[in-house]
Amino acid sequence: MKENKEKSVEIDSVTLGGILNLSKNAKGVVIFAHGSGSSRFSPRNNFVARVLQKAGLGTLLFDLLTEKEDTVYERRFDIDLLADRLVKATKWFSKDHKNFKIGYFGASTGAAAALQAATEIKVDAIVSRGGRPDLAKNLEKVKAPTLLIVGGYDDVVIELNNKAYEKIKVKKKLVIVPKATHLFEEPGALEKVADLAKKWFVKYLS
Repeated sequence: MKENKEKSVEIDSVTLGGILNLSKNAKGVVIFAHGSGSSRFSPRNNFVARVLQKAGLGTLLFDLLTEKEDTVYERRFDIDLLADRLVKATKWFSKDHKNFKIGYFGASTGAAAALQAATEIKVDAIVSRGGRPDLAKNLEKVKAPTLLIVGGYDDVVIELNNKAYEKIKVKKKLVIVPKATHLFEEPGALEKVADLAKKWFVKYLS
């Protein structure tokens, strides 16, 4: 039996839209933290999610902000708020799905939220795609194996990821995808990201 449906993620006083996909044999789930201005319908994150699903992993894509909140530009960069939402969404999932290993896949500012959330709640693996890990607090307290993926043409973000990489103390890896820009829109670039993420999560969540 497969659970693949729209979910309402109730956090504090807000309701956030989500899409949960679980196969009956899944033992691990990857929770997606979208970047600024994005949502659970992000075509890039949904592409990665489908690759992870084919590898037997569950996925939860949900909106970190309501539609109204997302119209306030500053909210998109409120990493404390985004990380708090991610922690609470993780607890929301775990309440009905005990004993699952948890992974975070973060893009852009969502990567900062994922890393900061991982200092507050136990997770088993993290992958950042074109992320801004430099915006996260307490990187030295991250305990989950962390993979940072950056496009080879994304010069500024490469530098920011290198600085963050030095602060992370646990098992970690930084991969630069050649000839790829920030959104990995070049032919084969997103496929490379998805394959790297799949191998990382299968290793630590299966």
